Amino acid sequence: MVKILNTGALILALAMVAGCQRDADVTQAAATVSTQNAGDTRVAKALFGAMSGPSTQAPQALGGYARGCQAGAVQLPETGPTWQAMRLSRNRNWAQPVTVDYVQDLSRFAATLPGWEGLYVGDMSQPRGGPMLTGHRSHQSGLDADIWMLPPDRLNLSRGERESLSSISMRRANGAYTNSSWTTQHMQLLRAAASDPRTARIFVFPGAKVAMCEWETGDRSWLNKIRPWYGHHYHFHVRLACPRGDRTCEDQAPPPAGDGCADARRWVNDILNPPPPDPNAAPAQPRRELTMARLPVQCVGVLESE
Repeated sequence: MVKILNTGALILALAMVAGCQRDADVTQAAATVSTQNAGDTRVAKALFGAMSGPSTQAPQALGGYARGCQAGAVQLPETGPTWQAMRLSRNRNWAQPVTVDYVQDLSRFAATLPGWEGLYVGDMSQPRGGPMLTGHRSHQSGLDADIWMLPPDRLNLSRGERESLSSISMRRANGAYTNSSWTTQHMQLLRAAASDPRTARIFVFPGAKVAMCEWETGDRSWLNKIRPWYGHHYHFHVRLACPRGDRTCEDQAPPPAGDGCADARRWVNDILNPPPPDPNAAPAQPRRELTMARLPVQCVGVLESE
């Protein structure tokens, strides 16, 4: 098991956005940071990006989605009966066991949809999680997965094809609306993904959320987990809740109550009618690199594990 050091962990509560909350790809309720490695200024992405295999530890999601790592990760097989992992050169088809099980379960449902042979699975996490050299700020604790919007018509792609094939965009008008590639099957897939009790939230472009709000005529509870966010028109991003009993994992605050449709429509309105820039807004500050001092102390042990 991962050794949990009794170091007086400091819980940094992140301020909730005032008014209508907009769910960021990286927002989480809190992040556990230990004074044990306070002086460790090593850049975390360089260390975790160099790890080619998982730690030899029991599975644990350590810290939060955007400030954490993972112990004992398992690999989604490159090809299965109803899925294929894409962009194999990135070595990002690793996750916690619950995430791998979830992706396989969702792929089996996808294979029942007309025109879908299963799923093309994009980035999950690195073998030991942590920040990545390129791309995502989240996907660090083994509980995130990107699912391509492109319906697979075959599941025998070569490694080369998995590098060169691209997904397709579902948006028009900069994400205010869906385009002609958007189908009922996409909405059925997203409903199944959000209805799974393991799901915490799903990120997708605003026009897709509004389309689902208008499409659903029955139980609307699943819409609460569908959250509009920038991008996410070539894929949708599934984020799972912390596994039961994993006390080292940091859950994101739950979405606001309700179906979230009014919020999505505000996103769309802001796309179509952009508000004027705030002349009093503070200039954007350069993003700080995550150092090992800012990650849970257990992440040092994950790096040092055989």
